[in-house]
Amino acid sequence: MKLGLGDIKGLGDALSLYENMSRTTPLPSAKQFTQLLSSVVNLKEYSAAIHIFKDINRNLGFLVDEYTMNIAINSYCLSNRVVYGFSILGWFFKRGCVPDVCTFGTLLKGLFREKKISEAQGLFRKMVKEELCELSVVTYGTVVDGLCKAGNTPMAIEMLSVMEKGRGCKPNTNVYTTVIDSLCKDRMIDSALKLFDEMSDKGISPNVVTYTALISGLCNLSRWSEVKMLMKEMIGYEIYPNVITYNSLVDALCKDGLVDEAKEVLQIMKQQNVNPSLISYNSLIDGYCLQGRMDEARYVFDSMASMNIAPDIWSYSILINGYCRKKKIDDAMHIFREMPRKGLKPDVATYTTILKGLFRGGRCSEALDIFDELEAVGLIANFYTYCNILDGLCRNGEVERALLLLDALEGKGEGKHNLHISYYNVVIDGLCGAKKLDLARALFRYLPSKGLEPDVVTYNILIKGCCQNGLLEEAKDILLKMKQASLSPNEITYNVIIKGNLRGGKYEEAAKFFEEMCAKGFTLHAFTLELMLDLLDPEDKNSTIFKMIQKLAPDTLKQKL
Repeated sequence: MKLGLGDIKGLGDALSLYENMSRTTPLPSAKQFTQLLSSVVNLKEYSAAIHIFKDINRNLGFLVDEYTMNIAINSYCLSNRVVYGFSILGWFFKRGCVPDVCTFGTLLKGLFREKKISEAQGLFRKMVKEELCELSVVTYGTVVDGLCKAGNTPMAIEMLSVMEKGRGCKPNTNVYTTVIDSLCKDRMIDSALKLFDEMSDKGISPNVVTYTALISGLCNLSRWSEVKMLMKEMIGYEIYPNVITYNSLVDALCKDGLVDEAKEVLQIMKQQNVNPSLISYNSLIDGYCLQGRMDEARYVFDSMASMNIAPDIWSYSILINGYCRKKKIDDAMHIFREMPRKGLKPDVATYTTILKGLFRGGRCSEALDIFDELEAVGLIANFYTYCNILDGLCRNGEVERALLLLDALEGKGEGKHNLHISYYNVVIDGLCGAKKLDLARALFRYLPSKGLEPDVVTYNILIKGCCQNGLLEEAKDILLKMKQASLSPNEITYNVIIKGNLRGGKYEEAAKFFEEMCAKGFTLHAFTLELMLDLLDPEDKNSTIFKMIQKLAPDTLKQKL
């Protein structure tokens, strides 16, 4: 059967069609070859598209026009080889063609895609200064979008001002929405709302994407009353929330602990003929799991089938994590083993989740079996996997095995398994907990030889270990070394050393660290305050502990008295 452009289903079809077209006499038109090339790009087979373009140029060069060359540039840019895209510019002039706004816009996108921000800005300035092409609102939109994705929202806002002052391309809804969305993601919601008002004042109508960006931003800051007002406003303008709008709302409500309200949103979606998606249900399942409401989480999980929505790996991982958090390890294992029967292969994250749950449930040997299985199925353990294994071994009194694993990681080399200070922090903490302080000190001293520098967490662990073993002077020395290493003690550091001195009866020393902590703007943790209250003599209003509590928690002190 002879293939046509409409019959292309995969790369094989496209290559067969190209071979037939290039042998046909007379040859098909340049337009048909360009359409074929475009089909290959739509299949995301960029390398193949470049190969076909080169072949067309080499053997059928007279058929190459500006449209074909633009597709070739796009293929290079989409395959993260923008530098080769620029090389095509020379071909334009050789063939008497002129690069247009589409050509330069594609190159701009390619530069931003590869995070070559300064080069993109340089190209744009050249386009303006040398009038290389007639700029369109799409060109400006490309620059604004690239700047926003690069985290340079202030410069994107400046670009809006440039557009407003110019005579030609005024910013449209899409350009404003891009900046508003970026501000919302930067948690600068008030600036986003201000820009939204400016947009409306200029007569530029927002769309559902604009409102969705603002609603998502407000949701993430738990500004629920404003969310309701904005939802009401958009519906008043006959702009109706879509599945993405509702998903933002459901996800934020669940993360804020308002799962019942999130469930109501799903009901509203159905009433409005907006079908909840897999993302909607995953968010709801996660919300129930975070609250430990596993029966309800499982009910939602099971009910997805009746909606013709199949759970994905993430759905299973959420449920497995929820059961593990509730220490229902058998249920977690059942779900984990169910995945292959449903045609899903657990990924590294899923294996890491169940492995962590088994360790936390004291089922050390099963966890190690899961780790062996992970490697047997061809998956590669990542940073989080190893952190959880090391932590799990230490929690289960297998510190020596954790040390052996650390040695094995070192032996595997820096390339495949980059050594990380977090690995050592976990094991040092385990050694301190097992009262093997000499080994903990030795491992600490060993770090520079591995090209690693202790971080704040490392020092905090050692300070805590010394305090727990009554070695308060050594804890002070470690704190001093930490400062000498240009590392600033944090809130955890101070709470640890204050608790250590309080438990050791060194109240005056605790007070010194307390004053230092307060001067840095840190606060006492609840457990530290609770310890102070336990040690407080309500009759002795001149005591060091009384003065500390009075300074930081006077209301709590009144209740105690």
